[in-house]
Amino acid sequence: MTNNIKIKKINKDIASIIINEPKTYNSLSFKNLSDLIKAFKKLDDDKSIKVIIIEGSGKGFSAGHNLKEVKGLKKRNKYQKLFNLCSKLMLQIVEGRKPVIAKVHGAAFAAGCQLVASCDLAYSTNKAIFATPGVNIGLFCSTPMVAVSRKINRKEMMKMLLTGEPIKAEYAKKIGLINDCFSTSKLNKEVLKVAKIIASKSNLSIKIGKQAFYKQLEMPLRKAYEHTSKMMTLNMMAMDAKEGISAFLEKRKPKWKHK
Repeated sequence: MTNNIKIKKINKDIASIIINEPKTYNSLSFKNLSDLIKAFKKLDDDKSIKVIIIEGSGKGFSAGHNLKEVKGLKKRNKYQKLFNLCSKLMLQIVEGRKPVIAKVHGAAFAAGCQLVASCDLAYSTNKAIFATPGVNIGLFCSTPMVAVSRKINRKEMMKMLLTGEPIKAEYAKKIGLINDCFSTSKLNKEVLKVAKIIASKSNLSIKIGKQAFYKQLEMPLRKAYEHTSKMMTLNMMAMDAKEGISAFLEKRKPKWKHK
């Protein structure tokens, strides 16, 4: 990890990954993408951490790729390497075992918007804005649309892609890009409230559920039911499921073993 990507432990269960390069509006450069992947892997492998928060420092969340860096690449194989690396980060978030929450202020543009959409949950300030503005510079936001189009409907997605115009936080909430938005003073408190609720659940149940959720979305209906029936059976055989049911019936708090 470099100074541009920081890991901050909030408490014993929750950690935050901070993109700390405000001079480039927290751009997703080659180096930052690589370090973000390492940071997510590190926290995903840390058994003590149950929830991950991703945020940006300075004026906003992230403006996406570093265009100065992109302009200097010039060769096709280097462009491909950059976009493949960015896709690898997004897949790391989606396929990881831990829930990831985006905490957004300022702008989340292009690959920054893609990063928000890739997270399991997303919250922002009331003044945050979101965009896939690549069309404005002659570079259609093709990879960002993969993540964003899986969170909002097609007409809204195409409008964002074709116009390149930003949308406000309230509208982003309305179309499903983010869960909610709050005043700047309340954002951190509200995000932590959700993170603590999630952290109080069984790690194993959350892991099985998150992975099953994304997998079944890609399946036809019948296959999705077959897959999730298997996952629920697997979950039911775990000690935590048995403990959770017993605790509910006995009207007490469950004591999770996370296995």
